[in-house]
Amino acid sequence: MSLPRPTAALMRRLAVAALVANVGIVVTGGAVRLTGSGLGCPTWPRCSAESLTTHPELGIHGTIEFGNRLLTFAVAIAVGLAWLAALRLRPRRPDLVRLSTVLLLGVPFQAVMGGVTVLTELNPWVVSAHFMVSPALIAVAVVLVRRTREGGGAPVPTVPSAVRRLAQVALGATFAVMYAGTVVTGSGPHAGDDRAPRNGLDSAMLSQLHADLVFLLVGLTVGLLLALHATGAPARARRAATWLLAVEVAQGGVGFVQYATDLPVVLVGLHLLGAAVTVAMAAWVVVGTQERADDPTGSADEDQARLATV
Repeated sequence: MSLPRPTAALMRRLAVAALVANVGIVVTGGAVRLTGSGLGCPTWPRCSAESLTTHPELGIHGTIEFGNRLLTFAVAIAVGLAWLAALRLRPRRPDLVRLSTVLLLGVPFQAVMGGVTVLTELNPWVVSAHFMVSPALIAVAVVLVRRTREGGGAPVPTVPSAVRRLAQVALGATFAVMYAGTVVTGSGPHAGDDRAPRNGLDSAMLSQLHADLVFLLVGLTVGLLLALHATGAPARARRAATWLLAVEVAQGGVGFVQYATDLPVVLVGLHLLGAAVTVAMAAWVVVGTQERADDPTGSADEDQARLATV
């Protein structure tokens, strides 16, 4: 007996679940670093030389680090279900298959990157590279969510090309802000373990650079929002840009407060969540600058699928 085909509504829900899972792993990974548990499991892929899992001798740090490793499987399940649904969806949507495949391949890649950070004893530059995989996967997940809400045809711009390029520049600036944030962290007290090396750069100078990039991003977003209104962009594109600006302002506020209060763990964790939400909103703005109609070849695929079940 064959399993029922997934519906478009189920595909949308699974895409959202994949997005939430990728945002969540940013927060839990941050918790590992903020609690000084980055080397709670001192090796990889085993937790220790003697065991695949944590054990009492590794203490609470081992439990936290191993727990984060286990959460990778939760991400894999969410992404894997979205991938399977995309494969079985009819009419077939190659774009959904491609996007979900990228997310699925991203899970083991992210895990291996995490292993490299442990094997290099939390080298700050490796940690930065490891972290930056997550916003890239979040952006892909956002595109997947959007594609499940539209057809599989060719993209049709809803704004002038210059406005779309401005949205893409804002997304690029968002990644620059996030990377600068990881370099700041690599110079500060939350490197993941007391024994972890720092990058040796001046924290105050890096924090100023990070803040300057944030101001640039906010300026780009304000300009984008004005351009969207001036060109009569669809309401959903304007709403997305408005939400992006609101998240940026809130994120900037948290960043300034945490810097002024000597980086309390709770605020740093909230700042990490805000970073993940910011890149998701920036990607949502970009996908809102175009739309896709139904693929005219999709009806033939659907007819073939119906005949196959007769």
